[in-house]
Formats: sequence, structure tokens, C-alpha cells
Amino acid sequence: MNLPPVLRKAGPFGLAVGAGALMAQGLAPVSAIWVMPLALLVIAALFQSMPTPRHAAALGWLFGCGYFGFGLSWIMEPFQVDAATYGWMAPFALMLMAGGLSLFWGLAFWAAARLGRGDWRLLALIGFWGLVELARAYVLTGFPWAGFAQLALPGDVVLRAVPWVGSHGVMLAILLAILPVVLIRQRPFWALVPAVLVAVAMAWLPEARPFGGNLPLTEQTVRLVQPNAPQAEKWLPEKRWLFVQRMLEYTAAEPDRAGGRRPDLVIWPETSIPTLQNYIDEIRPALIKAARGAELLYGIQREENGRYMNSAVVMSAEGEALDIYDKMHLVPFGEYMPLPKLWERFGVFGLASRAKGGYAPGTQRRLLDTIAGRALPLICYEGVFAQDVNAAPARPDYLVLITNDAWFGSYSGPYQHLVQAQLRAAEQGLPMLRAANTGVSAVIDPYGQLRDSLLLNTAGYLDARLPEPLPPTLYSRTGDWPAVFVALLLVGVSGLPRLVVKRRRTLA
Repeated sequence: MNLPPVLRKAGPFGLAVGAGALMAQGLAPVSAIWVMPLALLVIAALFQSMPTPRHAAALGWLFGCGYFGFGLSWIMEPFQVDAATYGWMAPFALMLMAGGLSLFWGLAFWAAARLGRGDWRLLALIGFWGLVELARAYVLTGFPWAGFAQLALPGDVVLRAVPWVGSHGVMLAILLAILPVVLIRQRPFWALVPAVLVAVAMAWLPEARPFGGNLPLTEQTVRLVQPNAPQAEKWLPEKRWLFVQRMLEYTAAEPDRAGGRRPDLVIWPETSIPTLQNYIDEIRPALIKAARGAELLYGIQREENGRYMNSAVVMSAEGEALDIYDKMHLVPFGEYMPLPKLWERFGVFGLASRAKGGYAPGTQRRLLDTIAGRALPLICYEGVFAQDVNAAPARPDYLVLITNDAWFGSYSGPYQHLVQAQLRAAEQGLPMLRAANTGVSAVIDPYGQLRDSLLLNTAGYLDARLPEPLPPTLYSRTGDWPAVFVALLLVGVSGLPRLVVKRRRTLA
């Protein structure tokens, strides 16, 4: 595949950065799905022209820098909440995040160029790229944000595929369908076969929606409360209880829909009550009165033996704490600081932690028993990780995600987080109730589609019937292991020509 002269003038490395930045426009809220195949074709052609593995590594790293640098620009938003203290860190945080994540891609490009020969290098690239994306989801607590499935979500086909192969399997399918197309002039048959096979497989998958739009619903009515508390005001002594009063009013309000039924379960967002669970008695009477006979699931902090946790609590209609879940997968540099003693010397603490030492992780992933059934609780960041959802001790009836997306600003961050919630629901075939401080709060059906939602940066509440779950999906049973196997298989097959040549030289 020869690039047009106007593009060749930018140079391969400049073009790689540009292609990465272009591909980032496929992420929400732009969601320009057409940019992904174009960017991947460009980078595949450039990869084929790299003379050495070192050049290929630089190409992959720069492509990643362009992609993550633009796609994760929301990472600067948390530093603007207290700009006087943390604002100077924002550009460095983005550069370090983009550059660090891009190292995974640089490694994949280097390994593919090192192992593969000729056109087989593309097959090696697909395999190694799949492996490093899996590593990105797990290594150093993981950060799988901006994965390829999120780029393709505007297409219904992704929601049809993830219940079978998961988000990482979708990535491998995308690369297999697109990258070999750069060989169309030299080997038209082999270039098109993978794309045709992937297209046939996707067409065979069932629709990502119930036939005729008739989604089975449970008898339970749920209410999602969205207070819309700006992060800069959320903890101010003179304002924080105003937002609680707003949530109390929404909780007590008459039904807005769902057949006029009072809710059986009301859900408040992450850290929605600005006190510790240890002192909940001070507000308990107001919670009981507002709930009017409903259970209440709310986010709050709590302290136990000097450890502070970010928690979700289920409260009965009588005000009893029926169940508590402590967040396990914490945000590095947000909810806790790695090597805290080192950072304390510079007066740097976690952005979102309310205690000096940061939050402590929970010790057990568990289900919460609610009036609407058994719920797998996910607190904010935990909704990004497919493996966290797959680690549930038993199959829940639904997923409940409480979050405070006010940290992410008002443009791309909240919408990208919502897309990941849709993927988690579709992967498991489970409905999700998502309560977000500033939005987007939503009822997501087990096909991963938004059934109802509240707009970003609006205050309000939403009543809806809880959808019924689907049978367990293939991905919920296998996790990411099939994707690991396929990626390793591709790497192994791509290395066969090198082994054959080495064998012939040995025999000679």
C-alpha cells in the first residue's frame, strides 16, 4: 500500500502521531467510527516500511502517543478541581500517561518486526498487539481505557460480539479484518480472506436487542438519583449538605414514570453522603423519611481500625445497614499514592482521597442482597475492568455502578466511562443500574444498550423497571483466556517462516 505524496511529506513518524490522533476521534463523544479503519491502514502500511525493529518500536510508540494523548485528554480535568494546588501537574500527567501507555504499543511493534518476516510481520503485529492490550488491562493494576471495542461501540456489531469474545476478542477481530488489507495489491486473496471471515462471523451473531424491542422486565422499580454536585463544590462545608438535601427531595418525590409506582430501590452515587458511615445516625432519620419504604443504596466513606474505605451501603426502609461493600480496585494517584512515604515528603496526596494516607482497598469482592435481587457492586473505576466483573463469586441478577464522574469534566471523560459500562453489561448479559453524580446516570439493558438515562450536568432522578438478566454469556464463563490463546497462536504462526529459514540454513 503506497501512501499519497501529500501524506509522505509528513514523514512516517509524524504521520504515525497524526494517525493516532485521528483514531482518537473514534472515542466518545465524537464516536467517528470511520476513523479507526483509516488510521489502522495507515499505521499498517507504515509498519511494513520500517527497516528495523527499533524503527518499528518508535513508530508504534508515536502512534500510541497521538492516540492516548488526544483520547485521554480528560485526564487533566481532576487536576483543575484544585487548580491552585494541583493544576501544574495536569500537562505532565497527560504526557506521562500517554507516553507510558504507548510503551505497550511500541513493544508490540518492536516484537512483531523482530519475529515476523515480510508480510508475516502483520500477523505478528496483530498477535503481539493483542497481547500487550491484555497486559495493559492487568499490569500495574491495569488501565484498559480507550480499548478498541470502545472505538467501535457506535456500531451494533460490537455489542453483538462482546458477549461471546469480550472486548479483547473484538480487538483481535478488528485487527484481523483491517490490517491485512494493506496487502491487497500483492496478495488480494490473502488480504481479503480475514476480513470476509470476520464479517461472516459477525453477521452470524444474534442481534444486540430483543426481538421486536420487547425487553422482559422485572417487577421491581428503581430510582436513580443524580444530584449534579460540581467537584469543586461537593465538599465545601457551606454547600455539601445542600446537595444531600437535593437528593433527599428527589428520593421522596412522586414517581415520574414506570406506571406511577413508588420505587422499591433508590440508588445514590459514589460518596454521595459527605460524612463517614460511622456517623450515619446523624442523617439516618432524614434518609428513612425520604425513602418512604424503599431500600436505599448509597455511596459513602467509612473508617475501620484507622483504615478509610470508599464504600457502598444498602439501607433498609427502617434505616438498618443491611450490607456494605468496600471498593477493591482503587485509582492510583487518585484514591491512594504508590510509595506514599515518598510523596508525603513533597506534600502530594491522592486527589480523591479524603484521608491523608488515601483509601484502603476492600478485602472481598461480593454481591449485595437488595430488594431487586443480588447485585454486583462496582464503584467508579471498577467499571472499567472486565476482569473485575468476571471475578464475581456468583452470577448476580444485575450490576450496579455508582460513580462520581464530576472528576472527569464535561466533555469526553464521562461519555467514555459510560461506553465502558455498556460493554460490561453486554459482556455479562446483565442489566446495569448506573448512578453518577453529574451524569450520565442510566439504565443499561443486558444487551448493553441504554434503556433510559439522565443528561450530563443536570440534576434529577429517573424511575425505571429493572430489566431481567439474560442467560450466562460465553465470555462470562471463559473470560479473556480465548483471546490470550488466539493472540499467542497468531504470534506462533507468524514465526514459522523464520523457523523454516533457520532450519534450512542448519541443514545446509
